Amino acid sequence: MTRPMIAHRTPAYEALHATVSTGLQGAFGTSRPVWLLTMSATGAMEMALRGLAPGRIVSLVNGEFADRFAQVAEGCGHTVQRCFAPFGGVVPLAELEAALVTGDVRAVTVVHVETSTGAASDLAAVAALARHYGALTLVDAVTSVGAQPVLADAWDLDFVFTGSQKALALPPGLAFAVASERYLATARANPRRGLYLDPLRAHRYALASQAPTTPALPLLFAAEVQVARVAAEGLEARWTRHAEMRAAISAWVDAVRADGIDLRIVAPEGARGAGVTACVVPDGIAAEALVRRVAGAGWTLGDGYGPLRTATFRVGHLGEHSVATLHPCLDVIRTALDDLMG
Repeated sequence: MTRPMIAHRTPAYEALHATVSTGLQGAFGTSRPVWLLTMSATGAMEMALRGLAPGRIVSLVNGEFADRFAQVAEGCGHTVQRCFAPFGGVVPLAELEAALVTGDVRAVTVVHVETSTGAASDLAAVAALARHYGALTLVDAVTSVGAQPVLADAWDLDFVFTGSQKALALPPGLAFAVASERYLATARANPRRGLYLDPLRAHRYALASQAPTTPALPLLFAAEVQVARVAAEGLEARWTRHAEMRAAISAWVDAVRADGIDLRIVAPEGARGAGVTACVVPDGIAAEALVRRVAGAGWTLGDGYGPLRTATFRVGHLGEHSVATLHPCLDVIRTALDDLMG
């Protein structure tokens, strides 16, 4: 990241852009250009919705970030119908179909892995159902790209985005996105797409291995290194490593419960993301106190988010972590639990 800056309207930049974009295609499961966007993932979330003329959107809401997707849709002038999930879970497909069967749904928004709860939706099934009823599928894959399979082409997803700072193990400040031809055709019919968040502009520049506006070059220098590291590990191996961490924390929670401590994982078994686990603390313990105590021992946990803030903590087991680096963290959490329970 400390390399000298280069002018971004040059062949040198285009080579850098092409290397990063091509290097990310496997993580997205696509042969299409991966857009490199200087913004947070929330910017890409809004970009996905700016491409569509105002209409009816169905939002699958199973946590704070899924509801953010719905709020952004409303802010872009869409009429939003929210389908809610049971606590910590995912929206049943039957509820989605009940919303779609009424017709005239422009798109379905879904968070693949809800970062506030760790719950993973069946993205392929959601997309197939949306497509059956003529709706696009817009996907927040912030906590899944790089941690578990995301197959934009095979699952026929229409707009998929992620942020640089999660499973791809980069500093924050970049978003990456992929759009289907069906989405692009829909966007072409909407003349009011704005400028900075215009997906057609992003796509046009991406085809030329260029950025639509001044890019964050140091972050792209980092991304050039990181896509090479991901390729060296191999995506299958990377997904396996993340799945092993998910299994390790599940087994650890089971062991803690067997010792009489009522610690629970928020997301149900079978619907847990590979990169983050949210846990409900036992009665009588404040999650914030646990997070502070663990921080004092040198480990950073995620606070609970939204309505779950006081009752949960989150372990981000993603990026370059492994079971070997996860276990010492879990040992510190166990010690903190024992201390707080007296």
